[in-house]
Amino acid sequence: MTGFQITRQLLRMRRDWNRRARENARHYVETGKQEWTDEDFFRSGQITLEEEIFNDLENVCQGRDPKQMKVLEIGCGAGRVTRAFAGYFGEVYAVDISPEMVRHARQAVAGFPNAHVIRNNGKDLSAVVPKWWGKIGLGRKVEFDFAFSVIVFQHIPSREIIENYVREVHRVLRPGALFKFQVQGAPVESDKDHSWVGEWFTERQAQEMADRCGFELRHQYGAGDQYYWLWYFKR
Repeated sequence: MTGFQITRQLLRMRRDWNRRARENARHYVETGKQEWTDEDFFRSGQITLEEEIFNDLENVCQGRDPKQMKVLEIGCGAGRVTRAFAGYFGEVYAVDISPEMVRHARQAVAGFPNAHVIRNNGKDLSAVVPKWWGKIGLGRKVEFDFAFSVIVFQHIPSREIIENYVREVHRVLRPGALFKFQVQGAPVESDKDHSWVGEWFTERQAQEMADRCGFELRHQYGAGDQYYWLWYFKR
């Protein structure tokens, strides 16, 4: 994919996710329901916290106090998981390509001063950690202790964009920290809405991406499924 094609794809992704956010943000973030109450929507984020963090503390926290950890969420949508993270971790940074989704997420975490929701360009983390910070001695101030993404990369129809995100997470994580995320693990029949159906990965491709980006793939679950979980540890 050329740079021009990536730019076009990013513009389409932003446009489509803005439209979805205006139509029904919570449904498009979590399609299990058409209409979500505040209680049910944020409870679903708490369930994600319990299932993917509480059940995996050895890998996620590695003995650290969660209240002393700085964590990153990619593709926060309407703030479903961001809000749950803000109640557990010390500091949370969340990014999304859609200004409309960012608006919803900021409302969701309005009572959490430790949560920061940032609109990014959809392909890197320069809006959170400019690449030049580390060059002037500020790198230590922007290292994250954990990064997470759920039901996001399944909607990115470009391996180049997904891998660039992975490489960017490597840039901002502390050594040894975990990036836990999902990718599409099986081919899905596409349609005209190309910002909904994303690229898929085989086990070999997931391993090769980890190697290229400086990660160690220690665990994986769900290969061949829509929800293919990967545990990438920064070398």
